[in-house]
Amino acid sequence: MTFVEKIKANSSKWIKTRHESLENFYWQNGYGGFSVSPHDVDGVAHYIANQHEHHRDISFQDEYRKTLKEHGVGYDERYVWD
Repeated sequence: MTFVEKIKANSSKWIKTRHESLENFYWQNGYGGFSVSPHDVDGVAHYIANQHEHHRDISFQDEYRKTLKEHGVGYDERYVWD
């Protein structure tokens, strides 16, 4: 089992114990990893805190695709979403 698989398995088990509405929680098969400059931590925290509002204007999926394209990251749409 890879490191990421262990993280996903253990966090999934933990999340399911948090509330009955999360009993069917699961991670999608794929994952993306991103780094953030220490100088951008406050901006990222603000983004996370306000993401529900932000995603009223652009879906997470469209923003994800846009970010990948902006940074020249190739992807295959068949493997991006479960």
